[in-house]
This record gives sequence, structure tokens and C-alpha cells, in this order.
Amino acid sequence: MFNINDTIAVAVSGGKDSISMLHILAKMKTIRPKTTLIAVTIDEGINGYRDEALRIASSECSKLEVPHKTFSFKQLFGFTLDELVTRRIGKANERLTACAYCGVLRRRAMNIAAREVGANKISTAHTLDDEVQTILMNIFRGDLTRLMKGKPLTDEVHPKLVRKVKPFCEIPEKESALYAYVKKIRLQATPCPYASEALRNDFRSMINAMEERHAGMKFSVFSSMERLRLDLNQRSKHEVLGECAKCGEPSSGSLCKVCELLKTLTK
Repeated sequence: MFNINDTIAVAVSGGKDSISMLHILAKMKTIRPKTTLIAVTIDEGINGYRDEALRIASSECSKLEVPHKTFSFKQLFGFTLDELVTRRIGKANERLTACAYCGVLRRRAMNIAAREVGANKISTAHTLDDEVQTILMNIFRGDLTRLMKGKPLTDEVHPKLVRKVKPFCEIPEKESALYAYVKKIRLQATPCPYASEALRNDFRSMINAMEERHAGMKFSVFSSMERLRLDLNQRSKHEVLGECAKCGEPSSGSLCKVCELLKTLTK
């Protein structure tokens, strides 16, 4: 996943997985001095939630001597997530959840942040649990494009898209939590107020119940998907990624998903 001279933007949210990953990558850097780590945190603008995480992220980065930069939705898009949700409530035909908006905007914000700090890779702390949930969600939606693109190490498809790396993709969430506990890492305790809206919660409960009854199911789903991607890759060989006519960011259509979402709320 990593080369010895990479400049890595470490996505640090302040939660157990991202802080555990930060500690491990910082330890890796001691034997790879040519590797550069820069921690990046995205502030969505959720009142009473992100403040604690920002303090923890800043404190841990300082302790590990890793440079840390924060980028906000307000700075990048002109709105906090709270403001976007307020606008969404006023739209009678708007059915997207806060998590749907957040997911699209966070991905864009992280890519912009990585470019700003000069990184050639973004390291995210998606665990095995996260990966299996995402795989099944995309299967249920029939979204073959996302199934194909969600690799542990993404392809180089556009100069403006920084490659993403998921070093925890085969690590169960419980093991990430155990690592944080053993290391006595301070973690964010406040849950996201919008989390209850997420479809992911239903898949998390379903997958955990299946894993309880059929141990190893999560690993089976993940490894099966890795084999399937070999075939799905054949579908994407002729795909050409262009740029959004409005913001200039990489897009498969004339208007990117971020601009489409913001357009519906700012009419």
C-alpha cells in the first residue's frame, strides 16, 4: 500500500480507528524516515460533536509530533453540515439523509485537503467491518461502479484525485478498539447526532448478527469482493474521468455529485 518515500495525508477524525491508525503509522515512520505524515481532519460543522474530536486529534498529533491541519465544510463549500440539514428540511421532495450529504462532501473535502498538503496518498481508517458494510450496501443498491472503485488501494485515474489507502481493511473493528484500549488512547465519547439516520446502521446490525452465528463471515465477504473486483476492473478500462463544468473537480458527468447536491439546496 505504501512506498518508502510517500507523503501520506492521514485522515484523523478523533475516533478510535483513526487515532489507532495514526499511532501505527507514526511508529512505521520511525523505521521509514523518508516517509512524510501529515494528519488531516475534516470539520463538518456539527454543533456539539466535532469540537471534542478536534481537540483529541490535535492533542494526539502533537504527542506523536505529526503536523496537523483542519479543513471545514464552511471553508470549502460555504455551509456547515448543520446549515445544509436545515436547508434540506425545507425541501418537501428532499429524501437524502444528513449522512448522504456528509459522505459526498467529506470525500471531496479529504481529496482537496490531501492536495493542499502535497500528499500523494490518503490513509483512512476503514476497518473490515466498514468495508463489508459498504460492499453489501453497494450490492443492495446495484452500484457496480462503487463496488469496483472501493479498493484497499485505489487506482490512479485522474491527476486531481489522490490515491486512497485503507491499511485497516482486514482489521475487525473490535481489534482496532482493543488496540486503542491497550494503548490507553483518549477517544471521542460523543456520538454523531445524525448517526441514527444512516442506512449503514441496519447493515451493521445485520452483519454483526451473521458474524455471531457464522464466525469468519466478514472475512469471507471481503475476500470474495476482492476476487470479484478483478472482473469488474475489465468494465472500467475504457472509462474516461472528466472534470465538473462548475467546480473543475474530477467527475464522471458534466456536473459532479457535490455541485448537484449543493445546487438542490441553494436554488
